[in-house]
Amino acid sequence: MDLKLAWRNIWRNKRRTLITLASVFLAVVLSTLMMSMKGGIYNRMISSSVESYTGYVQIHAQGYWEDKNMDESLVVNAYLAETINQVEGITAFVPRIESFALTASDSATRGAMVVGIETELEKQYTQMQNRVSDGEYLEANDKAVLIGSGLSESLKLKVGDTIVLLGMGYQGQNAAGKYPIKGIVKYGSPELSKQLVILPLKEAQWFYGAPNRCTNLVVLMESSNQAKRIRAELKSLLPQDEYEVMHWEELSPDLKNIIETDKVEGYVFMFILYLVISFGIFGTMLMMLAERMREFGVLIAVGMKRIRLAFMVWLEVVMISLLGAVFGMMGAFPVCGYFYWNPITFGEDMGKMFEEYGMEPILQTSLDPMIFLQQGVIVALIATLIATYPFIRILGLSAIKAMRS
Repeated sequence: MDLKLAWRNIWRNKRRTLITLASVFLAVVLSTLMMSMKGGIYNRMISSSVESYTGYVQIHAQGYWEDKNMDESLVVNAYLAETINQVEGITAFVPRIESFALTASDSATRGAMVVGIETELEKQYTQMQNRVSDGEYLEANDKAVLIGSGLSESLKLKVGDTIVLLGMGYQGQNAAGKYPIKGIVKYGSPELSKQLVILPLKEAQWFYGAPNRCTNLVVLMESSNQAKRIRAELKSLLPQDEYEVMHWEELSPDLKNIIETDKVEGYVFMFILYLVISFGIFGTMLMMLAERMREFGVLIAVGMKRIRLAFMVWLEVVMISLLGAVFGMMGAFPVCGYFYWNPITFGEDMGKMFEEYGMEPILQTSLDPMIFLQQGVIVALIATLIATYPFIRILGLSAIKAMRS
């Protein structure tokens, strides 16, 4: 009965109801858009440096990651391959050689990360060929390199030029080579693009004097949500004194710290936004309470219990809040969807600021359903909590004073 009365009361004054609905609706749209932008930034950061390069899980020889020493490389034997493939959710694994080297051109020298790749596997599973912004992708037997766009700018090199590599190979061997540049690759992570040199795996093994060896096995999976489970299973199956299995948060701790720090800043900003939202909703409720004060006085005077009246008004506010939250989630989707399919690309000055933080100068929203649901629920709860004010006010209401107002 109270629910039915509350629903009818809502639509007795459509203007007042629509104003309250609009305040909740705008609050949900604004908070959802803000969190969607944050989520989109994190997704692009993870995608540009994890999904498209390091992978969510990697396997190394025990002790390799700490020193990045070629002596801690491994051989992919039948036991290792069978163990990896038996874990549910793994689609493939990609072997690589990674080590540091000094790169040089006629005019400059830079430290770089040299990566040896299985060109066909990378093409099939990580679509590395799509990262080539100039020139051509590598073939398995090429004696040539791809270099990052940032490194090409630092060394003032372009496709067709020659780059010199100097480093330390397997078991203390000298590693030296001179290679033509076949292509330029561009990654979303500016830091990665500034230090990347890519060789075919066979050529990298020859360069470092490590035939049939690799340093990293990038584990590819059906869904990134399975990464922690897959890491745990691999860790339990593989001998821990021979292999180490690492999650992307361990592989890229700087990226994890940047995201966590930004999330804290985001929570502070969202708290301020929720405060503004709360005052807006509170204002509309005060307006509703003032307009209906005489009505409440009359109802109490004719014998309606204050607790029942207060509960009915609380129900009205809850209904309006839930309606506003639902409409807000529906209204936020096309706004967030527009910026998802039409991301904002920042200009040179703003782009440099983004790159300083290791991010692409692109703003793209996220369409994660949990963001929409979370913001709708939070704003609805805020409105419901604020509704306790008219509830308490009606409990202590004087019928005579209310009818005179």
